[in-house]
Amino acid sequence: MTGAAHTARVRVPATSANLGGGFDCIGIAVDRWLSASVEADHDLRSGDAAITIGRGGTLASLALAPEDDAVYTGFVAACVAGGRAVPKRLAFFVDSEIPVARGLGASSAALVAGARLADVALALGLGAPALAELCTRIEGHPDNVAPALFGGAMLAVPDNGSIETRRWVFASLPVHPSLAFVFVIPPYPVETAAARAILPREVTHEIAVRAAGKGASLAHGLATGDGELLRIALDDVLHVPYRRGLVPGLANLHDAACAAGAYGATLSGSGSTLVAIAPQEAAERVADAMRAQWSAEGVMADAFVQRRPATVR
Repeated sequence: MTGAAHTARVRVPATSANLGGGFDCIGIAVDRWLSASVEADHDLRSGDAAITIGRGGTLASLALAPEDDAVYTGFVAACVAGGRAVPKRLAFFVDSEIPVARGLGASSAALVAGARLADVALALGLGAPALAELCTRIEGHPDNVAPALFGGAMLAVPDNGSIETRRWVFASLPVHPSLAFVFVIPPYPVETAAARAILPREVTHEIAVRAAGKGASLAHGLATGDGELLRIALDDVLHVPYRRGLVPGLANLHDAACAAGAYGATLSGSGSTLVAIAPQEAAERVADAMRAQWSAEGVMADAFVQRRPATVR
């Protein structure tokens, strides 16, 4: 392709993964957005930079070479998957509301945005299912990638094989209208790699059985609004016990949320954001209680209520 530049714009939501018992397989889309655009040209004019990325919002201070940016990584991967040459000139602009390293899927949103930009700008015809497989192979976080692409609440289930070769099944999960999600975001980050490194390589059969029950409880509790199932599901045994030290005061925040009417509270992703699931009528009260508890411990946190998972158009 030569001639006029190809352009595209996309919006990708933040995501909250795990939700307690859904470790590495369940996530929801959240109403905090990354907006991205690209101008792609197969002709590189004299004086043009080959790759540029302008950044705004929460990414404004990000010091990262364009070639190392997840947006560029996603764009190139989609080109390869679609059998197209990567354009010689790429001018991206990315503006994000998603806080970085807070457990709200900022890196997945950037990767998905890049892949979607390539799919739209170059008319690759890949579509969301293929892009979900592609981005999961690159990043390894299907519970973020799936809701970032499809919206809503999503289940991501692998077949056998390595992360690079296995096939993934992505399924939408219903969320009962009586439920709300409360997010409380502290001013400090938790790096995903560090949070992953502290997890044990193996768990006992007893813990595996409990974890399976909690995953099933989460899926059914989300669908039915059953508070008892959600209470069980949000009390994770696979990752939260090992990550408590990364978010000081987690137990107190959980107790404050439950005292205000939540079914439970847990880490969003690997933190530092916390997410509580509550009845709609208690959601604002839960947000206030969690924010007040963190304030009492010297942490000035932001909070917001998500009345239903975000949708992607």
